[in-house]
Amino acid sequence: MPEEMLESKSETGLETGKSPALGAPVIQVESLHKTYDLGEVQVHALRGVSLSVHPGELVAVMGASGSGKSTFMNLIGCLDRPTRGRYLLEGQDVAGLSKRELAAIRNRRIGFVFQGFNLLARTSALENVELPLIYSGVPQQQRLQRARASLKLVGLEGREEHHPSQLSGGQQQRVAIARALVNNPSIVLADEPTGNLDSRTSVEIMEIFQRLNEERNITILLVTHEPDVSRFAKRVIMFRDGKVRCDTEVEDRAVAGEVLATMPVLGEDDDEDAPEEVKG
Repeated sequence: MPEEMLESKSETGLETGKSPALGAPVIQVESLHKTYDLGEVQVHALRGVSLSVHPGELVAVMGASGSGKSTFMNLIGCLDRPTRGRYLLEGQDVAGLSKRELAAIRNRRIGFVFQGFNLLARTSALENVELPLIYSGVPQQQRLQRARASLKLVGLEGREEHHPSQLSGGQQQRVAIARALVNNPSIVLADEPTGNLDSRTSVEIMEIFQRLNEERNITILLVTHEPDVSRFAKRVIMFRDGKVRCDTEVEDRAVAGEVLATMPVLGEDDDEDAPEEVKG
């Protein structure tokens, strides 16, 4: 294996992914623990996780239910705090930050994409994408320009005024990705972004992630249960029992654009993700 490739990791507790060629880590966790107190029972969701993620990586986070991957992503997204251990985000220790400071990080430095899209049903695609900019206090004209540019980036130019009910599942996920990108985050966290989509639409979404990763150098971490999705990543981190079981670089990585060229194009009548009113 070439020297620049990421090291593999077993359950040794040794830090992985530290390649000098990749620059300083954008995410660095050291001996990260998370314990939940449920009455007299303690649940150890994370047990001493140490790893680094560098700028421009596209990482698939995998593991069975209860393995700790969702807890890990919640901590990385500043949605929860570790019981003990360190988390450095772009070199900043976030453990001691206030709720307001954490909210600012979530809004400006991290973009979130969810399996269920989490779009506001009675607002247009454009208005959904504008929301993070409203919270950031961006002036209206600039909000509109940035939201339109973000929708264009994911291939939804011309559908800005469509409501979620007028969009297919794949198009709704594109809106969610555009919303995650509109504040120009350095990191995008995606939780099962293809979980509700058919196979072709899933590859289309992964093509967007790969393009954003390659062209804009956005660091992307995505949770997935699907091996077919993880093959589009550059690196796979596998959780089990609150620990990292293995951390490996993906060899013979799939290129989503090339895979799409081999797949049949679904018509409207065949689109399982189409909204009710456009199904045949």
